[in-house]
Amino acid sequence: MTRLFDLLYHQQEKFPLEKALNSRNSNNEWRSYSTDQVVEMAEQAASGLLSLGLNKGDKIALVAYKNRPEWLIMDFAIQMAGMISVPLYPTISIGEYEYILNEAEVKVVFCGALDLVDKLTAAKKKVKTLKHIYVFDKETEGAYWSSIFNALHADEVENIKSGIRSEDLATIIYTSGTTGNPKGVMLSHSNILHVVKETSPHLTAEAGENVLSFLPLCHIFERAVAMVYVYMGAQVHFVGTDNLSGPEGDLQAVKPVTFCAVPRLLEKVYEAIYNKGLALEGVKKKLFFWALEMTNDYQINQKLSFGKRLKWKVADKLVFSKWREALGGNVKAIITGAAPCPVKIIQVFCAAGIPIREGYGLTETSPTITINTMEDDGVILGTTGPIINGVEVHVDTNGEYREGEGEILTHGPNVMKGYYKKPEATAKVFTEMDGKQWFRTGDIGTIVHGNNGRKFLKITDRKKELLKTSGGKYVAPAPIENKMKEDFLIEQMMVVGDKQKFVTALIVPAEEALKNWCEAKALEWKGLEHMVQHKKVLKKYQKVIDSYNPQFSHIEQVKKFTLVPKPWLPLHEDGSESELTPTLKLKRRVIRKKFAKEIADLYAD
Repeated sequence: MTRLFDLLYHQQEKFPLEKALNSRNSNNEWRSYSTDQVVEMAEQAASGLLSLGLNKGDKIALVAYKNRPEWLIMDFAIQMAGMISVPLYPTISIGEYEYILNEAEVKVVFCGALDLVDKLTAAKKKVKTLKHIYVFDKETEGAYWSSIFNALHADEVENIKSGIRSEDLATIIYTSGTTGNPKGVMLSHSNILHVVKETSPHLTAEAGENVLSFLPLCHIFERAVAMVYVYMGAQVHFVGTDNLSGPEGDLQAVKPVTFCAVPRLLEKVYEAIYNKGLALEGVKKKLFFWALEMTNDYQINQKLSFGKRLKWKVADKLVFSKWREALGGNVKAIITGAAPCPVKIIQVFCAAGIPIREGYGLTETSPTITINTMEDDGVILGTTGPIINGVEVHVDTNGEYREGEGEILTHGPNVMKGYYKKPEATAKVFTEMDGKQWFRTGDIGTIVHGNNGRKFLKITDRKKELLKTSGGKYVAPAPIENKMKEDFLIEQMMVVGDKQKFVTALIVPAEEALKNWCEAKALEWKGLEHMVQHKKVLKKYQKVIDSYNPQFSHIEQVKKFTLVPKPWLPLHEDGSESELTPTLKLKRRVIRKKFAKEIADLYAD
């Protein structure tokens, strides 16, 4: 296997499935495509692309609000035709569509429902190269995607496939970007295939087992994982995040052995579990919080006395087993990435028999650089795991960093070809060392040594997000934010303090948790906007901050804070600038601009 579409033929040969790709239709009924059907549809779609007059190397865009079989089938079809896929986020603006479609010179777009056709049609007016827009849903106005299917160019497709090399460009993925215009990351077949092969042993799915896919396929994280599922012959169920839980939800319907989730989703699940515990009464409530308290001391591969083992069995039977059942009852592991996951969240889930394994990487690295594994010596909580085979990591300590820390540099077959049409930007992120070209990740980290001598990577912050106080001291905001967000009352948080005497924070309260607290304290709930100004609420949040501050150095401690009454979102219906990227990272520049007055008030005294 040297090309991504080879994965599909590998499944057809080794693990042919009757239900390879699955999703719910408009009537909420499951529909399935067999491996043979997926292969046939991809080949016919590849032929159809040639019938449109397209040529090898042309750019085709894919965009949908929910993951779906059609997206992946078209991804394979584009590859088979020797063309380049350009996945797009569904939540970006018309202006951003115009920028990407123009720069990439996209000729055809395949899209899902809702407002995507309208947005893309509006963008098309200013994109000279864009000739066709096809839709994945019959009920959506526009040309239906399968209308291009034919076998007229089957021989030409075969000739094109045979000529595609592993180093050929497969996709251009535009980074969400916290500042400025997005950059198109050029990834080859071999870039992504290396990650697929080296991470497949760590995803716990076996041939024929059910898996869920709901993180956006337009992001390299879920897309590479979907390729792993195809490689391993797992039955992929594409779903949204709107119907995951509950007795009729997708978790219960599919009973997956694994899935990927961003930390924010895991935090939401944890908050929901905690709030259900608060709603219990009497003995049940005591048992719940007794079991939850036990997780504070949990360690991977912990050695327990007979008495403690007995306690864990009781806690597992009465409490933790119900958590597992809520996830379908079959989960072997959950993979998390895209943003730092609070250690507390990982610890609690692992203690409950729901292993969470955190990995690390970037779009530019296809994406995986490191991942915690299921092996006894393959995981250390608080790290992103050992480096995957074939990839090298160097911590560049040249700079003003804490001892042992530095910028993470990486070299390997997973590293991108460069940024599309941006040679200067490409040159800036590569540096030569020992005769090799090393990619500068922009992340700060350090190497942690395991008991067995294995090296684990620990990420401490983003280089460009480091704050420098007026006293010349550097502060990494992410570790402070991630630690304090472990508290149920804090939904979102951004640490501030660049060029200031001390560190402050903007905090978005967790509304449901705050509401429960107010109820317990007999405080009348008058809405979040009112409660963030209530003296007792402010006093409570001060106690929360005070409880975490001792875990940080004096200069890193949060001295003041402001409560923000509205959550930060990746998309606003009114068209205003969002505070989060599509992958839910903070747009610090935007937040600083939007809350300039509140920040100024924190430093007014």
